[in-house]
Amino acid sequence: MHITKTRILLVDDHTAILNKVARVLEGTCEIIGAVTDGQAAMDIAIRHSPDVILMDISLPDMNGIEVAERLIQMRTKARIVFLTVHEDPDFLKAALATGAAGYVAKSHLATDLVAAIEEARAGHRFVSPCLLSNPEMQSKKL
Repeated sequence: MHITKTRILLVDDHTAILNKVARVLEGTCEIIGAVTDGQAAMDIAIRHSPDVILMDISLPDMNGIEVAERLIQMRTKARIVFLTVHEDPDFLKAALATGAAGYVAKSHLATDLVAAIEEARAGHRFVSPCLLSNPEMQSKKL
């Protein structure tokens, strides 16, 4: 039986983060692209149909939440997992409201990212456990 690797598109405005994510995922996924803005993310997502898009929220041309909304409206098959520094409940709520499959805090990238991708591929939702244990998050009824 041939098992195909999950095809990933990386979207972050910092190349150092793109490189770090690529190292974390090395050997587990196929990275089909790494881009630094929302328009490029939409172009590659449409052309290359990744399985999962790892999306930063803070991008230079439009924010990742807007990109996710557009991609989901366009019925792309990609599951979107946000990878962000924003540990604020309002950002989390807005990101999940797009229909995203996950939300990973960059501070927990090494421990949470692979699990988030696996959960997204399985059709489940993943949120970094550190965010769910935050009392401010618990009061926001996600």
